[in-house]
Amino acid sequence: MSELQSLEDLGEAIAPTENEAPVHVQKLDAHGRAYATGKRKDAIARVWLKPGTGKIIVNKKEFNEYFARPVLQLILRQPIMLADRDGQYDINVTVTGGGLSGQAGAVRHGISKALTYYEPELRPILKKEGFLTRDSRVVERKKYGRAKARRSFQFSKR
Repeated sequence: MSELQSLEDLGEAIAPTENEAPVHVQKLDAHGRAYATGKRKDAIARVWLKPGTGKIIVNKKEFNEYFARPVLQLILRQPIMLADRDGQYDINVTVTGGGLSGQAGAVRHGISKALTYYEPELRPILKKEGFLTRDSRVVERKKYGRAKARRSFQFSKR
């Protein structure tokens, strides 16, 4: 290793070469599972993904029992269907906070992240569809002197 004489030498030594994309590696825990956290509105989903038969358990219930509406089930399965991995992974989810719609979005975000941790080559497909981006829209807070966040109290002339 050569000795650095100035700050320019330091910049050249640590500068990445052109066309060098970040390398994503597989991230697994001691049990061979991929873990990810998904968020949407006030909901937080903790997702564990491992190879299996395609069972999706949400808060110790089947996902179609927990999310009874077909639209929410569709949202939940989007990343799996897009990646063409239906029936290949067992997914265990613990979700808290928010309502059912926010929870379904949080679970989708968590499953997408866990899939990329288990199979990094799926990242471009899921990123293109926007499943890896946390939807940052949250409910606006109520202001004082207002009925809700923006609604005023009814005006009375007399």
